[in-house]
Amino acid sequence: MASISVRDVANRAGVSVGTVSNVLNKPEKVNSETIRRVHEAIDSLGFVRNDAARQLRAGRSRAIGLIVLDASNPFFTDVARGAENAAQDLGIAVLTGNSDQDPEREQRYLDLFEEQRVRGILLSPVGELTARLERMRSRGVPVVLVDRRADLEGFSSVSVDDIQGGRLAVEHLLQLGRRRVAFVGGPVGLQQVADRLEGARQAIAEVPGAEIEVLPIPQLTVEHGRLVGESLRARSSDELPDAVFAANDLVAVGLLQAFMLTGSVRVPEQVALVGYDDIAFANAAVVPITSIRQPSELMGRTAVELVERELEDPEGAVREHVVFPPVLVVRASSGGAIGSDPGALSA
Repeated sequence: MASISVRDVANRAGVSVGTVSNVLNKPEKVNSETIRRVHEAIDSLGFVRNDAARQLRAGRSRAIGLIVLDASNPFFTDVARGAENAAQDLGIAVLTGNSDQDPEREQRYLDLFEEQRVRGILLSPVGELTARLERMRSRGVPVVLVDRRADLEGFSSVSVDDIQGGRLAVEHLLQLGRRRVAFVGGPVGLQQVADRLEGARQAIAEVPGAEIEVLPIPQLTVEHGRLVGESLRARSSDELPDAVFAANDLVAVGLLQAFMLTGSVRVPEQVALVGYDDIAFANAAVVPITSIRQPSELMGRTAVELVERELEDPEGAVREHVVFPPVLVVRASSGGAIGSDPGALSA
């Protein structure tokens, strides 16, 4: 069946093609009776406008591409929600892709979004993308890095100070008297993980007798956290760390599951536990998890705003790096009151 065209609508309504275009795009220029006739023709014919073609003619899409590291992590769900809310306010949409921490998959999404001629890209990067991102920018596609500060000249970013976040987490554990801290996270090639570990090491270095053990994992998931928790549970009490800092809350949930499965490792009595991101699951856990909060929805909204500002001033020499402060939220897993959210302490 042939598709219905604008000319078909014009013929049915007894008007010109230009009048149909005005009804669709500039209705203020058309009288109400003509608008009524055109819409009746659209409804009777089942006409659907070719928005992609219209965007190509206009030279700018009404969609922004968002590529997240892990769509199963509620942190990125909240980032996407913030981006979508900002886009809706602007009358545009967000197309979301999940790299799943796979550089090749990340490249495929970049290819797809470039083919779709999106107006900009929000990216939590996995691989080395310097040349690719610079080429996209030279073609007029703004790229804003999300959850990572841009090291590249000419790119804006929205992030949290993850080094300070790591410091906050481990300083809290040290203030509780814990001295044998394990860090569980990975891959360490991810800048966010590396920065959180760096902050943890800085805090450890300032306290005599404190030590840190790094337990790397291939992905920041509940499953990998649980596997590390099971290996820790098998240790003797002398070999068990007295605190664990997990690189995100999903890993912390997995650790908590492993510790509580047999009850052989008590949280926080034997092991104090701190996560990162402050997702809803952290407060809803059987033992509510102390965490480092990131303003996830605000980060997504801010990233969209940065894309739009760059589109308004593509030749602007200065790009923006918005860095939000991390916030420590103390709960029962490190010794706070059970079931409470007793306080949030910013950096």
